[in-house]
Order: sequence, then structure tokens, then C-alpha cells
Amino acid sequence: MRHNKKRGMKLGTDASHTKAMKKSLVSALLANDRIKTLEPRAKAIRPDVDKVITWAKKGDLHSRRLAIAKVGDKEIVREVFEKAAQGMWADRNGGYTRIMKLGPRKGDGAEVVIMELVTEAVTPKTKAEPKATVTKVAAAPAEEPKAEEAPAEEPTAEAETEEKAE
Repeated sequence: MRHNKKRGMKLGTDASHTKAMKKSLVSALLANDRIKTLEPRAKAIRPDVDKVITWAKKGDLHSRRLAIAKVGDKEIVREVFEKAAQGMWADRNGGYTRIMKLGPRKGDGAEVVIMELVTEAVTPKTKAEPKATVTKVAAAPAEEPKAEEAPAEEPTAEAETEEKAE
């Protein structure tokens, strides 16, 4: 049984505070394109930001209402939907955020990161030429014909003239 086992990260607070903190961080990231926060918090809001941008790429009314519920600010959602309509993430199939580590915080050693929205275009992977395949080397022939012995299959000049005569 799963009594009192909720999905997601608690982030050291109760459920309502975690929900409010995530909503605030998502709206701050979408409004400013870059925020400075702690690593667990950044990892916790990454799926929410990706969902909002995916909804923005879809662009219908239901998606807009879902995004407003997730972010909590109509103006920020409007801006995100406009960016998506202009094709900001049109060539991306996910991975809309980037987390860059800054190092530990001086007071308590918590890992501080910068989380930002990725705006660069995706560079398609070029298919490299296939690597040379490794093949087994065939075993060397046991004996080579000696120079003294004449090969039996080699026709002589006399045999050729006899065949022409027949």
C-alpha cells in the first residue's frame, strides 16, 4: 500500500509550500529566461517548464488554460505562447532548459545553479560515414606451389592448335 507516498520531490517543505514554490520558480524562469536557484529545485521544475512549452507549441485553448493553471500568470503565458508561435522552439523536441552549475553556496554548501531557457537552434546530427568493419583475416595457405612443378591447368601452345583443328 502507498499510504502518504506522493510523487515528486518534497524539497524540504510541505506539499502546499512545494507547489507554491514550484509555481513561482516556473513563472520566474519563463518571465526572465534565466534564474539562479538550487540544484534540486531546478531539477524539480524542469518537467513543469517543458510541459508549459509543449503546450505553447500546441497552441490551442485547452493548452493555454492548462499553462495558466501551471504558471498562474496570464501575461507570462501569453508571452510564452507568442514565442512558440514565432517558432522559437519549433525545431526542438524537448530539452527546452539548461542547468549550469555554479558551485556550492558559501553558507551551507548547497549546490547553486543557473537555469535558463534554451533559445539556440538545434544542429542536426550529420550521419558520419560508417566505420571500417573489422573482418577476420583468412588463414594463410598451407603450401604454395613450388617453382619446379608446372601447373597442370596451364594449356600449352600445342594443345591449343590441336583444339582448333578439331
